[in-house]
Amino acid sequence: MAAIDVHDLRKTFKVQKNRGGLKGAFVDLFKREYNEVTAVKDISFQIPEGEICGYIGENGAGKSTTIKMLTGILVPTSGRLTVGGYVPYEEREKFVRNIGVVFGQRSQLWWDIGVIESFELLRKVYRVEEADYKKRLDELVERLELQELLNRPVRKLSLGQRMRCELVAALLHNPSIVFLDEPTIGLDIVVKSEIRSFLKDMNREHGTTILLTTHDLQDIEALCSRVIMLDDGSIIYDGGLDELKQRWGTGREVVFQFGTATKLNRLELLTEGMPVKWTAENNLGATVWIPLEMNVSDVLGRVVGQADITDIKIIETNTDDIVRSIYQSGSANKAEEANLALPREGAGHV
Repeated sequence: MAAIDVHDLRKTFKVQKNRGGLKGAFVDLFKREYNEVTAVKDISFQIPEGEICGYIGENGAGKSTTIKMLTGILVPTSGRLTVGGYVPYEEREKFVRNIGVVFGQRSQLWWDIGVIESFELLRKVYRVEEADYKKRLDELVERLELQELLNRPVRKLSLGQRMRCELVAALLHNPSIVFLDEPTIGLDIVVKSEIRSFLKDMNREHGTTILLTTHDLQDIEALCSRVIMLDDGSIIYDGGLDELKQRWGTGREVVFQFGTATKLNRLELLTEGMPVKWTAENNLGATVWIPLEMNVSDVLGRVVGQADITDIKIIETNTDDIVRSIYQSGSANKAEEANLALPREGAGHV
């Protein structure tokens, strides 16, 4: 069964046209004109129960509008959707008991009261039984190490501390589906790592379905097996992260450092007949570009033992660059065509 089922979803807004100058502003008071802006354009996708799916796109692509429709905040202009078996905007009271939502730039905690008091209020909002609440709270507090924070006012928490508390607030009623909108925005690398680890454990232990929107592609790499990519309100890619790298990655690089001077033409001779490309800034270092369909070990087998190597670094396909390339091309199909058209012998960098 699909936890989230979306068919031909569309959302159109009316945006007022503002005339210039004082006279134009005066006319606008009595005669307003509007433009129609389509934020989401007939998108369709299904997310199975227990999947962690990344929902990505540039600013203005339609991500937040989609999330607001999936959580029942906005009513679609057309199309159909169900989340956990409910139509969000029609069955809101039943629906919200089954979902959790974290907005990285908004808080569901009360600013001037202790964290634990916010949790108690949310328990009543979601009508969670006292015994279930205590068991769930103890589990979450221990896992996210919040023991020292429970009696602090929210306004006295750091951003990382607040985001950990926001996760607990969204999960107190044990939802089966969780929407995370930029959950690691502004956090340092240690806190990001802790939150990613927690989300993976929650998904594995409870089978929680997670839809994650983020600009941090390391979140996607760490958590998601599938990516839906949105551009200008339309889906331009829906598939696995590994497939994204395989189909649109331009290759890998291996960076060598040498203990003694090693000329570029000697390295080229060692890998003669292989579809690789060497570059070097000096005789003590060189980089070889290797196409994705070729094993790195085949190249290493030719070079290791034949040169005085002091260090080797393998640079995998960069997801940021792939995504940027797809956005710039306007579609995943165009990006793939552009990749196929690249002269292999000239592709020196990922």
